[in-house]
Amino acid sequence: MGKRTYLPPACYEKVSFCQCLKGVKVPQGHSLNMKNLVSMQDLKLIGLKSHGCHILMQQLLPVAICGILPKNVRHTITRLCSFFSSICCKAIDPLKLDVLEDEIVVILCELEMFFPLSFFDIMVHLVVHLVREVRLCGPVYLRWMYLVEQYMKILKGYVKNHYCPEASMIERYITEESIEFCSEYMSKANPIGLLANSWHHMRSTSKCLHGVNIVSKSRSKVLQTHLYILNNTDEVIPYIETHKAIVKANNPRQA
Repeated sequence: MGKRTYLPPACYEKVSFCQCLKGVKVPQGHSLNMKNLVSMQDLKLIGLKSHGCHILMQQLLPVAICGILPKNVRHTITRLCSFFSSICCKAIDPLKLDVLEDEIVVILCELEMFFPLSFFDIMVHLVVHLVREVRLCGPVYLRWMYLVEQYMKILKGYVKNHYCPEASMIERYITEESIEFCSEYMSKANPIGLLANSWHHMRSTSKCLHGVNIVSKSRSKVLQTHLYILNNTDEVIPYIETHKAIVKANNPRQA
């Protein structure tokens, strides 16, 4: 049979890694709730979006692997996370780009020592060209698609008729634009678009407005409703009293 080579168990532990991510608490609006993305049964991350991967790679991964991986592997992965944090900063020193470009080459060489060759696909190779892209196109935060992806989620929530999704988006968008336009003339009114209070309140409001049905009324019904609202609004009462005073002054006999 010959001599056999003994391969030790894998140096990572999925249970500890998933438990660490499941217990992470971040400020509201910072990222998605990691607790809902971690499956302890399958020991996987489910439903992770691009912005969640961005936060995981830059901030959460160095904390999650602390105490799990060997020191040399943990040090290399932490350097990789620090590299992504450096190129995603809003202010980048052009003189440090050459240092970052040399550092990522060393990091990838160290990763080849710890991970199998099947890990290094075309996506890992593209990391080498990120510094050159920053040098040619400017900071990364001016070109990423997170805001577009978040707005696309809002547009998907506008769809009520799945046979005509574009028409539903246009109708809902025009309705919100009209309401926000009218709210500019009311000093105490709040727009129904992006609320400044909290991201959770915005999401709950969007869900409440999802099932709204538009009902058409006759002209007489609209006028009656408009008159009722004017007669029962505190801001309109002074104008009504002024109008009554003018009518009495012009018609003293009828008073």
